[in-house]
Amino acid sequence: MSELQIGEIVTAIYKTGKYIGEITDVRPQHYLVRVLAVLKHPMQGDLHNPKEADVLIFHERRALSYREQANIPTKMVKPFENEVPEYLTSLKEAVEKMKKELEETPSQWTEMSIKAIESLKKDYKF
Repeated sequence: MSELQIGEIVTAIYKTGKYIGEITDVRPQHYLVRVLAVLKHPMQGDLHNPKEADVLIFHERRALSYREQANIPTKMVKPFENEVPEYLTSLKEAVEKMKKELEETPSQWTEMSIKAIESLKKDYKF
């Protein structure tokens, strides 16, 4: 497999979110990726107890912000061939998609996740 290069546009999975970004540095086992758009908003709650409502702290998880850089393991980064959407539009679409999916399977965890997302929408200012 050929190694990706600085300046390439890629998709990158970080924690439970998926982003489109640009590689800004190549490291031994990671790429440093600058976020340009959001494909999938991170799941809400405790990453160590996914989809559990009865946890010590139910985390409100923000998406990485525009141009924020993150160290992503090389196996979580793939080339991206399409046009890069505008960040705010992509964030809004990712939030709405997640909310719609959550509403399809009611549970205490989904209710808590929807509340967290509503709070994030105010924070994101849309």
